Amino acid sequence: MIATDRWTAAMTARPIKIALADCSEEHEGVLTERPLWDALSARGADFERPDWEDGSVNWDEFDVVVVRTTWTYHRARERFLQWVEEVAVVTALHNPSEVLRWSSEKSYLKDLEAAGVPVAPTAWFERGETVDLAAEMSERGWTSGLIKPLVGAVASDTLRLKGEDDSVPEAAEFLNERLRGQAMMLQPYLSRVETEGEVSVMLIDGEPTHAVQKLGRAGDFRVQDEHGGTDHLVGLDPLLVELSERALAVAPCEGPPLYARVDFLFDDGGDALVNELELVEPMLFFQHRPEAAGIFADAILGLTLP
Repeated sequence: MIATDRWTAAMTARPIKIALADCSEEHEGVLTERPLWDALSARGADFERPDWEDGSVNWDEFDVVVVRTTWTYHRARERFLQWVEEVAVVTALHNPSEVLRWSSEKSYLKDLEAAGVPVAPTAWFERGETVDLAAEMSERGWTSGLIKPLVGAVASDTLRLKGEDDSVPEAAEFLNERLRGQAMMLQPYLSRVETEGEVSVMLIDGEPTHAVQKLGRAGDFRVQDEHGGTDHLVGLDPLLVELSERALAVAPCEGPPLYARVDFLFDDGGDALVNELELVEPMLFFQHRPEAAGIFADAILGLTLP
């Protein structure tokens, strides 16, 4: 009997409730998540989309909570992680709390690099530091760079350092101002992002389901929809799949997480580098492959089986 049939049989014994944790802020989740909602509905699942910040929600009423479109968490990471721990105590949470904590800050790239997964060279700066940006760039031989926060979304608090002499003081001011309140990072600017964009591989239960290429507007490194970017389905590249699986194996959990998205950029030689390993609330681009939403729905239903 397939998992869906087993779940349907189990459901006849008692109602099973699923929460797809959301946020109250208006977002594009309807476009990206609608296929998942449709797939769960087609399977007779009882699911809700409660706001993670809504204090009136009784999370223990759900058999499983799947973190989906909690797209405001980066503005209040510690509060989000407190919510994660509270939910994990009273019900099944996916991805697991230790995975969510680990993936919620880009310092996990250090772990990927230590495990031999190719990532972009990175300079790390702690909150409260004052950085001599010109010296940092010179020491590494970088002529251009990208400044970004360890906790962020949709290119928030991100600045491209173009390398001209007059841009360095402005970028240094930008960096040091933000270091007053948060940790930051500096990477060399990978110019291929302007022509090849970013490629994302989606995985459900560790198995690749589809891949998407995201392209920014001409001359822009920002590939997100909010900045005028576009995206489309591409084939699963065996090399990117292999790198995705290697990256996923570093995550602090037994077995693969329920869902993952691995984002790749390409260096000047065309080699793939893991830019992000998204295990908290990644957009999974189900609008480009609704069949993957069905795979995800079955995986969620499988979590509720006795």
